[in-house]
Formats: sequence, structure tokens, C-alpha cells
Amino acid sequence: MTDIGLERWRLILGEPAGSCLGGLSGDAAAQDAALDWLYGRDEQLDQRDIRRQGGTGPSQLTTVDWLDDITRLFPKETVERLQRDAVERYEIDDIVTDPDVLQRIEPNPSLLRAVLRTKHLMNPEVLRLARRIVEAVVRELMERLATEVRQSFSGARSRRSSRFKQARDFDARRTIRANLGNYRPEEQRVYVETPYFMSRTRRQLSQWQVILLVDQSGSMLSSVIHSAVTAACLWGLPGVRTHLIAFDTDVVDLTSDVSDPVELLMKSQLGGGTDIARAVRYAAQLVEQPRRTIVAVISDFFEGGSEADLVRGVRGLVEQGTIVLGLAALDEQADPAYDRVCAQKLANVGAWVGAMTPGELAAFVAERVGR
Repeated sequence: MTDIGLERWRLILGEPAGSCLGGLSGDAAAQDAALDWLYGRDEQLDQRDIRRQGGTGPSQLTTVDWLDDITRLFPKETVERLQRDAVERYEIDDIVTDPDVLQRIEPNPSLLRAVLRTKHLMNPEVLRLARRIVEAVVRELMERLATEVRQSFSGARSRRSSRFKQARDFDARRTIRANLGNYRPEEQRVYVETPYFMSRTRRQLSQWQVILLVDQSGSMLSSVIHSAVTAACLWGLPGVRTHLIAFDTDVVDLTSDVSDPVELLMKSQLGGGTDIARAVRYAAQLVEQPRRTIVAVISDFFEGGSEADLVRGVRGLVEQGTIVLGLAALDEQADPAYDRVCAQKLANVGAWVGAMTPGELAAFVAERVGR
């Protein structure tokens, strides 16, 4: 095994492996100290009698020192993973509540989630610095999702030719077929003389309402973030009228802030109980044309109120012709964790139940609006 391979195993196994694998020096020793600063606090190490012993330097790292070290010592992807574990696994809140840290830290989604969880602990000055993280991450999410939304609402591609040459409408099949005469076997290449492009059919848009009901419980934090960004991207699209409603045991209509997802997230209040039935009743009052309305309930479906009232409310919406989506997750991973028994009861009365990425939700809305 190479010296680099031995060094990596020594970093994984910690100081007890030094007798077999040798010691560390330079950056490797600094990496070991940084890893031990974070993972050495894991309670399971004592329980399993395998406490990791790391760097033996004379001084204890502060959070600011640790952030500076990992930024210098590790690639960006590893830095983001370490920061995520610090704020989510070990709840080191001063990463997002210490002004010195906030001034130098690089914004990323895990830090955004940490800010939203701890913003009630921040004084105005710290909150101002934390807002930079919220703005940067939301801006990146907006740019990415806005592209998906525009593509969903720009019209379906047809097989008719188009004189407008856009990369997204490139007709690869027809282009290859038409240029097969230019194939050169010795190079295994087809030389294209005439590229072909497909046209897009224009959607005939009817006015639709899209009502997003978002559970504010802590487990739904990623979905809260993506719901705010999704609502902002749908806002103002032709043929779509968007509402955003947050709920726990209370219901708060955030529609007036939909165009500013940063402000919306800074106002959000995470935690508390869950009364989905109450939110569904509120949504029912907003419906103007039942057959031109989509109600998306974004929740883990652990109902703290009356489950019978919830099922009854969803059944009423479905029977009047409203499309009801029960989304156990609305984020980039779309990994659902939810009460399957409650969700099945909603599916039994006609709701669509599952999980979606924001882009998939936009495509779902676009398909209905374009009919």
C-alpha cells in the first residue's frame, strides 16, 4: 500500500492505528485534528469503547479556527459535508450565530437550514449577517428552478420542423438520418451538413389556481424552503394564480410575500404541532373554480388534529373536481418520510400521494394548465 493509502487509513481509524500505520505530520496531522474536533464529540464512541483520538496539538480549536482549517485542508464538497454534520448532527449552533463565523463562511443549503432553525436565537446584527446565507442559497435555487419552470411552460415539442435554431429543440434523430450519407467509417463519425430543429406548440392557457399548503414542522424544513422558491417561480406565470399557505396548528397565508422568498423564509416559524385538516379547510375557502384548481398539501401527514376531518376535507375537494396532491416531500432529493397509514387514507378518497422535486411539480402544473 502506498504512503498516501496508509495515511488515509490512519485518518479514518484515528490515533490508536498509529502503531500499525505510523504517525501523521503537516497537513495530514491538521486534517486529523479538524476531524477529531467534530467527530470526537460523538457519544457512541464512548458507548462502543472506540473513542477516536486525533490531533495532539497544545491548543483547542475554536469554531472560527476550525472553519478556517477545513476550508484550507479539504475540497469544497468535503467542507460542505463537514459543515452539514456540524450543524445538523452535532447542533453546533455558533456556526450560524457567531458574527465572526458568518462573515467568512461560504453559503450552502445545509447552512440555510441551520439559519432557519436558529434565527429566533439571533440578535439583529447576527440576523443581518445570517440573511446573506439565505439570500445566496435562495438565489441559486431560484436560478436553477426558474429554468425548469420556463421549460415546462414553454410548450411541448412537436415533430414539425422549425426555422428557429435553438439547442434545446435540436432534432437529433432526423439530423442523423438525413446526414447518414456523410458517414465516414474510418473515423466512425457522421458529418452534419444540415441540422434539423423541432418546433414547439403554443399552450392554450386557461386560468388555474395553485394552492400550496406547507407543513412548518421541523422535519419538513427542506420542503418549506423549496415550496417558497417554487411558489416564487410560479408567481406571475400566464394561466397560474399561486397561493402559499403555511401551517402548524395555526394557518398563515403568505401569498403576499410569494414574490420575495427570502423575506418569506425569514418570517417562517418552524416547529409546533400539526393540524392539516384546518389548513385544508382554509384552502377550500380559496377555491374559485374547483375544476381549475390544484391543492398541494406538503406534509409528513402525522396529523395532530382530527384525521377524520382531514380525510373528509380532502374527499370534498376531490368530489368537486379539484386536484389534490399529497406530497410527502418537495425538494431536490424527494426522499419521503411520512405516515403511510394517513397518506393511504387520503389516496383512497382520490388524492395523488407521493413525493416530487420542484421541477416535477412545475411540470405537473404546466401539463394541467396547458390542457
